[in-house]
Amino acid sequence: MRLLLIHTGGTIGMAEGPDGLQPQPGIVEAAVADRLPEATTLLTHVFSPLLDSADVGPQHWNEMLDVISAHPDLPVIITHGTDTMAFTGAALAQALAGENRCIILCGSMVPLGEGGDAEENLTLAITAACAGGSGVTLAFAGRLMPAGGLVKHDSHAHDAFRSLPQDAAVPPLSRRFDTRRFGVLTLSPGMPADLIAASLSVLDGAVLRVFGSGTAMNNPAILSALQKAVASGKRIRAVSQCEAGGLEPGAYAAGAGLWSTGVENGGRQTPEAALIHLWLN
Repeated sequence: MRLLLIHTGGTIGMAEGPDGLQPQPGIVEAAVADRLPEATTLLTHVFSPLLDSADVGPQHWNEMLDVISAHPDLPVIITHGTDTMAFTGAALAQALAGENRCIILCGSMVPLGEGGDAEENLTLAITAACAGGSGVTLAFAGRLMPAGGLVKHDSHAHDAFRSLPQDAAVPPLSRRFDTRRFGVLTLSPGMPADLIAASLSVLDGAVLRVFGSGTAMNNPAILSALQKAVASGKRIRAVSQCEAGGLEPGAYAAGAGLWSTGVENGGRQTPEAALIHLWLN
């Protein structure tokens, strides 16, 4: 069989540099090649330069998608850093919805060769990719998790990720990311309306993390800023600040003002999934 490796960077392939850990070419490629079953041909696409995942963005998702599309019959392993793994998982899951591809994301909290989790995660990813199937999943801490609703809930533990249930992904209006500017805004007590208005003035749309099941402060200036942004054609998609449970508009009177502004209901989407939804739909 043939297997495609897309190596973007991340801790899994890092080594010590003058300023700390940094991605090094060749580490991941060699580790994958050493673990392949017999009679397996490995094709590789290595990002240049390799990236800490803090630097991954829409143009890199497009690069991944272009390489995946260029090899329509192959299972794919993507090695990637953990810090933005949830964004990339959501990006690929939504962009590839309906395409019946086998995409396995893989990363680690400790680099290869350091006695940590990298070897186990990589072996799991290879086994899963060779087994076939469909969907975008993350191989991590002994589990295969749907990648469309990932949450990195721990910054140090080997079992760093959870996967939250999401509504079934449907083929999006676009399968690539354009240059529109989106961001994630989080409501907090005492937040000035000017901050929200200023942020929205430089964005084409935003994910708004609201309280609980869908409430917001009853501040006329904040509600006006949201309403004006929506009226100008900017999409604002609300999600809960709670990790699980999602939104339920109408459950509390404290949410009435929020929903009257025209913000979209992101339901149980994670902030990462909601951000990708804005780009692709």
